[in-house]
Order: sequence, then structure tokens, then C-alpha cells
Amino acid sequence: MVAFALLLSMADVASGQQERHPITGRAYAGVMGMGGAPWLDRDDREREENPQLAVKLLGIQAGDIVADVGAGSGYYTELLANRVGPAGKVYASDLQPGMLQLIRERIEKKGLKNIQVVQASEASPNLPNAALDLILMVDVYHEFSKPQEMLRAMRGSLKPGGRLVLLEYRKEDAAVPIREEHKMSVAGVRAEVEPEGFRFEKVLPDLPWQHILIFRK
Repeated sequence: MVAFALLLSMADVASGQQERHPITGRAYAGVMGMGGAPWLDRDDREREENPQLAVKLLGIQAGDIVADVGAGSGYYTELLANRVGPAGKVYASDLQPGMLQLIRERIEKKGLKNIQVVQASEASPNLPNAALDLILMVDVYHEFSKPQEMLRAMRGSLKPGGRLVLLEYRKEDAAVPIREEHKMSVAGVRAEVEPEGFRFEKVLPDLPWQHILIFRK
């Protein structure tokens, strides 16, 4: 079931997979298209990935200003909105207008009042300058076609000492049932992120399939 769902979700990937990162030589995976939306909201996601635990481990406080970059259908956006509460705010940024529409529908359905939907570009999530306590990317960074530009833009949007958090499927673990181009190792992430002005803080290994990598501006 997992393998079948993954095959469906990745069948709608954009072109450009042969582009490679200039530091690590990693091939960019390409953006998961709208055909992957059901994968993001699948019934087994909590069991397989434990998003509730992931958000809890981040220690986000009520009133924080955070962003969900590559927000997809808004699964994590909703969790973040509940965590920061009415005094906080969540920017839900995505490249695909179809995904942003799914987020708007989620906001309407759930009555969420603290989310702002943002149209991203390939080079920027288009977030406000020096305004965010935390930026979260869940299984997204490896898809960027312009990762260096995106990291620089996100760095500018973080407050001093703000956190950049990546969840990525563990490349070190062959048992994780995800295609290799959609996995990243801790060493690979650090090699690409640290040169863009981020300090590696720690990695949390608590999730079933992913590691949580935390950096500071």
C-alpha cells in the first residue's frame, strides 16, 4: 500500500531532475505535483510519520510567527496554526496554485484564522523580512530547483537567532520505503545549508522515517 501510494504521488513530478547541486552534486528531485496531494493527507500518515510528535518536538510557543514552506495541502500548516494559537501566525507558502487552493479550503473548513497563504517562486518563498521565529520544510528541500537562492531568501526572513527546520526522509536508512532521490542524509543537508549562513544545532531522530534537522540563522 505504501509503495503504491508513493508511486502515484511521485508520478506527477516536474521536469528538471537532472539539475544538480553545485556543492554536493545531488540531483534535484523535482516538485511533487497535484497528483501527490492525496499522499499528503493519507490516513496512515500519522502512523508512518507522526507529524503530531514532530511539531511537539520543535517546542513552538503560543504567539510565535512561523512559516510552512512547501506547505502542500496544508497538513502541517494546520498543526502549526493550532500550536501558535490566535496570538501567533503561520505563513503557508507553496509554488503550486493548486496546493494553495487546497490550503484555503482547509482554512475555510477548519475555521482557522491565523494562516496567511503565500505564492512562492522557484527562488523565494516570498516571506516577510526578519519576521519569523521558525521556518519549517517537510520533505520539501530536496525538491527545490534553486536551493541556494531559497535558503538565502529564508535566512533574510528569519529573526536573529531564528530556526530553520528540515524534515527529510533518512537516506542513511535503507528500510525507509521512499525512493532514494526523495531522501537526504544529515551530512548532505549540512553540506548544502551551512554555507548559506546557517549554524547546525542538532538532529532529532525520534520520527519513524524522517530526521528533524535544526539550524539557526
